[in-house]
Amino acid sequence: MNNQRPVANQSELKMGLDYQGVYPCPVCRHGQISGLLMVDAFACNFCRHIFTANLADQSLHLEDSHQPFRWQWTGYRWRLLRSQEIEVTLTLWLIAIALTLLPPGLIWLTYHTFPPLPTSHRSWFPLFWLGLVFTTHFGLVLWLLLEHYQFPAYVAWQIRWQRWLNQ
Repeated sequence: MNNQRPVANQSELKMGLDYQGVYPCPVCRHGQISGLLMVDAFACNFCRHIFTANLADQSLHLEDSHQPFRWQWTGYRWRLLRSQEIEVTLTLWLIAIALTLLPPGLIWLTYHTFPPLPTSHRSWFPLFWLGLVFTTHFGLVLWLLLEHYQFPAYVAWQIRWQRWLNQ
């Protein structure tokens, strides 16, 4: 006698996207999204983002951001739908590289064109300034890219930081 229960196949374990369900948040990946009362929308209980759903194609659209983020529910997890054009992404990265390398490059060129006197007490300052400008510009560009792409770890860190500041 075999008293074991039959194992459900994967199609039985899949759950479709509907407003009564609870799903992991595709933005922060820490919270859960659920349907809002009296509105055809979802909200995350951790990062507080608002989403609208297209139940026909099982997809979500992030509404409280200027970025066109969309995800499709596979039954188990979210899959990012690429809706951004390649030209925008290429332009963004070219500007990021230019803002990071051009100002320190100009300082480096000036340093090598007009080197300080070897006997000067401040001969270290151009190299210090070069490092400071590169670090500052790299930090600003990194922050802008993190804000643009909204990586889950960055969003979770941002939320935890805000909660810590508000305590």
